[in-house]
Amino acid sequence: MNRKRVLENKRLSPEDREFLSLVKRAAVANPFGCEREMLDVEIARTNAACGADQRINKTLMAVQARMTALEGSKGLSIQEYGGTDKNLVEFGYWFLVFYKYRKKFDMLIREQLKADKKPGLLQTSPVKVSFASEALDFLENRGFSQEHAQRFFELCYQLRRAYFFIKQTLAGTGPSMRKLRHDLWCGVFTQNIELYSYYLWDRMEEFSTLILGETGTGKGTAAAAIGRSGHIPFDIKKQRFAESFSKLFLAVNLSGFAETLIESELFGYKKGAFTGAMENYSGVFSRCSPHGSILLDEIGELPGRLQIKLLQVFQERFFYPVGSHKEERFHGRVIAATNRPLEALRNKGGFRDDFYYRLCSDIIVVPPLRQRIQEEPAELDGLIGHLVRRMLGRSSPEIAGMVRRVIDSQLGPEYPWHGNVRELEQCVRRVLLRNSYAGGGFAVREDLGGRLGELLKAGEITAHELVGGYCKLLRQRLGTYEEVARRAGLDRRTVAKYIREWDHGETGEEDALEEE
Repeated sequence: MNRKRVLENKRLSPEDREFLSLVKRAAVANPFGCEREMLDVEIARTNAACGADQRINKTLMAVQARMTALEGSKGLSIQEYGGTDKNLVEFGYWFLVFYKYRKKFDMLIREQLKADKKPGLLQTSPVKVSFASEALDFLENRGFSQEHAQRFFELCYQLRRAYFFIKQTLAGTGPSMRKLRHDLWCGVFTQNIELYSYYLWDRMEEFSTLILGETGTGKGTAAAAIGRSGHIPFDIKKQRFAESFSKLFLAVNLSGFAETLIESELFGYKKGAFTGAMENYSGVFSRCSPHGSILLDEIGELPGRLQIKLLQVFQERFFYPVGSHKEERFHGRVIAATNRPLEALRNKGGFRDDFYYRLCSDIIVVPPLRQRIQEEPAELDGLIGHLVRRMLGRSSPEIAGMVRRVIDSQLGPEYPWHGNVRELEQCVRRVLLRNSYAGGGFAVREDLGGRLGELLKAGEITAHELVGGYCKLLRQRLGTYEEVARRAGLDRRTVAKYIREWDHGETGEEDALEEE
């Protein structure tokens, strides 16, 4: 019976099968790779030189025309086809839905961002999706089950969020930035979206990501792009997604806490667990959404004792709050980041091998600014324009030009930008305030000891700056905050504060390029 039913299924013509095979390849291709652009050109039979929006529109029109021809006057159901042909027709409709509603998805993302930033709002709520019924009806009228249509719709929203945050928050067009975007996309959807859609969409907590890069390169921004792009179920009754993507991502900078407090921040604690524990406190593992991710920043500073505890959480997915014997589950995904070179980190024994191998499902490197400028000199202009637009709330070629002139005249083309994008952001601010920027000043790495000596002789350094420079020098020589704290006679958190202030005074998350 099954054999007879399959033989009676419709069959695509060779031309339709070849065309829809191209459409499927385009649908699953990494949008930040080279293949996607070539496929669009082949599908739409257009010129590769046309703009991205024009190319996409022409591709959409070509796919729409082919699917309309397949439907004919009687309409079409994917159930009329079997095997590979059915799969190709499904992808044809998926492609149509995704690109037909792409601008509405973008508007939904911006509306959610705006809603989440309302002053005094303690609990973010997902906004209503006004076009959901229309999109779902389109799929169900063509033979998709309600469950299948809903999954496609959820995936469309996830794809658009990933594209939005990876493209909008990470400025730059050079090779290393193109590779970073490509790698971030794979970090969300793997190297094959079809594999992800069928097998892994609800299993990504099994895959940890380790993000490497110097201080100020934007590791937090890269992590947030992954964290905000997780799968979110759609609630058909409420016509809303189950939660706001802003709630999916939590970040904790481990260097900002004394060793005795890190455990409480991660695992939480129960009332009375220690002196000062006046009420229950939920740590980040408790607060993390089942669909969410946690960024453990400065993971290289984590003491070995806590590495062992975290290793158990990553492997067994449960933990105990401080002062409690009741097991709690952790359902989210782990993203870790460090500004320390990986080989040095492991060779010095500060990073346990078993801990490293549990974190390295994926390793993503955020390039330093000097590398980006060497690869693509115009990268600096793009970043300046982006930062000016973020600070002023609108684009200003005049202001961006003024900043660039100051950089060229006072720093020169070989300036190393030791503070990376974070330093560039402060440079733009300094130029706006004073129309000058003499460089990172104390953030000189080549001979920090000599620099401190010169400043002491000249009497041009405050006591606060001297302690910060000394902590920075010790960090370069000793490698860890713990060793610096022991040598300087300070607690770990104070050491981290001094070093952050020495490195341009930035204490927040590395999110300099996030779109407002």
